[in-house]
Amino acid sequence: MENRRYEGIGSAVSNAIANRFSRGGAPVPAPASRRIDGKVCLVTGANRGLGKAVAIDLARRGGRVLMACRSGHPEAGEEVRRRSGSDAVEMRKVDLADLASVHALCDRLDHDRTRVDILVLNAGLMPARARRSAQGYDAMFAVHFLANRALIDRFLADGVIRPSDRRGETPRIVFVASETHRSAEPIDFDDFGGFADYGLRDGLKHYASSKLHVCTYAQELSRRLNPDGEVRVAVHSLCPGAVSSDLAREAPWFLKPLLIPVIRLCFAAPAKAAAPVTHACCSEEMGRRSGVYLHLMREKPPAPLATDEAAGARLWRESEALLSRHPPPASHESRNASGAPE
Repeated sequence: MENRRYEGIGSAVSNAIANRFSRGGAPVPAPASRRIDGKVCLVTGANRGLGKAVAIDLARRGGRVLMACRSGHPEAGEEVRRRSGSDAVEMRKVDLADLASVHALCDRLDHDRTRVDILVLNAGLMPARARRSAQGYDAMFAVHFLANRALIDRFLADGVIRPSDRRGETPRIVFVASETHRSAEPIDFDDFGGFADYGLRDGLKHYASSKLHVCTYAQELSRRLNPDGEVRVAVHSLCPGAVSSDLAREAPWFLKPLLIPVIRLCFAAPAKAAAPVTHACCSEEMGRRSGVYLHLMREKPPAPLATDEAAGARLWRESEALLSRHPPPASHESRNASGAPE
């Protein structure tokens, strides 16, 4: 019984290792010489692991980096400044498991008239057991999907992200997803957003489901922002592969002696795993396209469930209805997608 309980975790680890060491054709990552001077880059979950590595790379390339994190203030920001050699690094406090905190971040950016050129939605978690967000949703559903939908809705409405950027380059939205989305069951729209109690045995199943939400939403967002085929906002999603990070920090004590050495030895360091993220953010080619899914540095279609247009349209409607229960503060001035007051 105990072996079966953890076979999902074992399978995920072995697949991650196999994928890391597999070989095949892949695009060349954006070279270090590719600059993004003056571009404003907001990275969620940038206080550790992959997010921090992405923040360092973008700052090193000349971007003004906003690190949107729940913790790590100000130490993580100081480390990114030191390692990138850039002072254009700022911390922004946000708890993506609380929609009120998400709106507070949006209010501040709107108040400061910040324009975001590159948005990297990286923040993630995998708790040992089910955990509720501040609004009562599953924490992975809230952080991986619902908060991102709320952020993007506000950024487009407030003009923080503006399609068809006036400086001649399209803004970019990059979702850090996971290949686990391929193992997820179809989205349950009959109980959309419903909380289910689970433990370690079923954690990966719910993680995969949350990543299917992300991949499906990324495809639908790309279709809606670029309806005529002209890329006005480049929207991409990707799986960075197995990353040596602290995502397993909530694993039970008796599994850590096995997991931690395997992760350190066989998983990619965050700086190396960041390559597909910075490629999506910085390469000229990826700024001219939208709807691309990368696994490591290989381009391939997402799972059929994620590209199903009917599912994407329903996900849009259902999540819009869900977010309507948690509107921004009454003092927020509504704006349309062009950034002008309604």
